[in-house]
Amino acid sequence: MLDRAYRQRLEADLAQWESDGVITPAVLAAIRVALPPLTPGINIAVVVAIVGGLLIAASFLAFVAAHWIELARLLRLAILLAGIVGAHGLGAWFARAGQPVLADLCASVGAIIFGAAIALVGQMYHLGGDFAGGMLLWAMGALVAAALTGSRGALAVALVAACIWSNMRVYETHDAAHFSFVVIWLAAAGLALAWNSRVAAHLLALAALPWWIATALLADPASPYVLADGAALLFGAGLALAVAPWQRASSAGAVLSTYGALSLAGVAILEAATANEAFRAHADVLSHPLWAISCGIVGVIFAFGAAATTRRAGAAFAASAIGLVLLASAVWTPPHVGEPWRAYALALCAMICLVASAMLDTARPRIVAGWLGIAGVIAAITWTVEGSLLHRSMFLAAAGLVAVALALLLNRLLPRTRE
Repeated sequence: MLDRAYRQRLEADLAQWESDGVITPAVLAAIRVALPPLTPGINIAVVVAIVGGLLIAASFLAFVAAHWIELARLLRLAILLAGIVGAHGLGAWFARAGQPVLADLCASVGAIIFGAAIALVGQMYHLGGDFAGGMLLWAMGALVAAALTGSRGALAVALVAACIWSNMRVYETHDAAHFSFVVIWLAAAGLALAWNSRVAAHLLALAALPWWIATALLADPASPYVLADGAALLFGAGLALAVAPWQRASSAGAVLSTYGALSLAGVAILEAATANEAFRAHADVLSHPLWAISCGIVGVIFAFGAAATTRRAGAAFAASAIGLVLLASAVWTPPHVGEPWRAYALALCAMICLVASAMLDTARPRIVAGWLGIAGVIAAITWTVEGSLLHRSMFLAAAGLVAVALALLLNRLLPRTRE
């Protein structure tokens, strides 16, 4: 979908450049020949087919569940196996017919039936009640199906099952982060790079968020420092991959940096909203895991490395935003009481740097993340329950005056463009 929108803009630009005499018709024809062919889009017929496929899969599962007790065990296994094989066989037929979307859907349905088969077989043979282990088996099977078929839907099923498995393990242990999830996540990341798929990169970024949230709640539900480290690593690694010389890595890095920027804005809002005495009284900065601190530091190093490699001010501002959010989490639990002015100031400066980096790099999703962060931090400072509203209004006024003065200074220093 994104490639199609880009090609439409490119075609409009090429036509304009040809009419303006910037390029010749021969150059225009050469550019069009060099462009790769577009993949078939999703039309109304494909959407209806997708809905029909999902309904058929649901009907199959409901039929098997309704007659589960009446059927013999071998017949039950045969029906489940036929459902899995039939879904993948139909997917292979669609792939040969040039219908990749429908082929992907069939592989996804096959992965879903595989998960249902695990649950039904476990119930049938009275296997152990380790539901989390069943989710792991489902995730591994769906991941293998994704690797064999190239199905983004099967990859989504695998990551969803892996997230459920990881969160269940965290709920059971209560004593450590569930690092086994990282192994499956890295395997999925390898598939995303091999496929050169932005859809798979989106799925990877989305799958990382629940793991970091569960880990943060396990470490200390009243403090945001683990979330800050996760956002820093996601954003910094995305920036580093985005400037890599390999197109596969740079495409995935652009997606990861978008989610990292949104996560960083969310953490800044959380820091401002909870950086008062009511939350700080329950926080324990000494419980900050060393591995989480290392992740935050690595994220900053990645971001500044990207800035040094490209020598772009936008990447430097992004790295500064990451560092300021980490500093805000470090001063989030000071030993004294009172308003956390330093945390407020650092969060505001971080979001300003995020907006500046997005404008310099012309990264629209990052601009949205930065402005959302600024609005959220201001709202959190204004409507925090604890503390003096008068003091906070004075702080906001002083911050506004500093911002206006800085804007006037930049207006004098920066070169002006003529229309």
